[in-house]
Amino acid sequence: MATIAKSDARLQVRGIRLEQFTIFYNVFEGVIAITAGLIASYVSLIGFGVDSGIEVFAAALVLTRLRAQFYGGEFDETKERRALKLIGVTFFVLAIYVSVSSVRNLVYGSTPEVSEVGIALTLLSVLIMPFLANLKLKTGKQIGSILLIADAKETRLCAWLSVSTLAGLVSFYLFGWAWLDSVASLVIAGFAIMEGREAWSGELVCDDCECIGKCTC
Repeated sequence: MATIAKSDARLQVRGIRLEQFTIFYNVFEGVIAITAGLIASYVSLIGFGVDSGIEVFAAALVLTRLRAQFYGGEFDETKERRALKLIGVTFFVLAIYVSVSSVRNLVYGSTPEVSEVGIALTLLSVLIMPFLANLKLKTGKQIGSILLIADAKETRLCAWLSVSTLAGLVSFYLFGWAWLDSVASLVIAGFAIMEGREAWSGELVCDDCECIGKCTC
């Protein structure tokens, strides 16, 4: 029994470390993406950076819950759900921003600059995010954490955002198709709406219950 308890504790610590890394990496990613996006006037890259900030907020919420569970503290479910709704609102704001900016650029034919920094950053995220998502999913299943499993889906979605942004950046770099930035931005807007709806409905707390055979909502 002691061995099992020690194993569970090790897995719980791993879950906490994964969320801490998520926060650290997304802060790094967000600052560089927004800076590079502003310099190159690249809407999708700016939107990608703003999404990183939202991921930091969501990861901080998950980390707080995991630490509360690990140290045996209390966690206010009402405050958690309010925070989730706030996350949902930020995603909706992101969707509105990139949608309006994308349509404006398509109408007026705005042309961004090539961003090698943006290409390198999104390529790095394409490599890191799927691996991080899989680690979260595996750890979440092992410790029976619905919250960590759901956050793995958030990270997996971030990986797809990286792919769509990278595709737009590379296509513009190779072919000069400026309109692809607006298309990639609209893809991000669609993802943001989907994440916003999930956060607003509280699915970040209770999702993929079949994975562990129970639901604690």
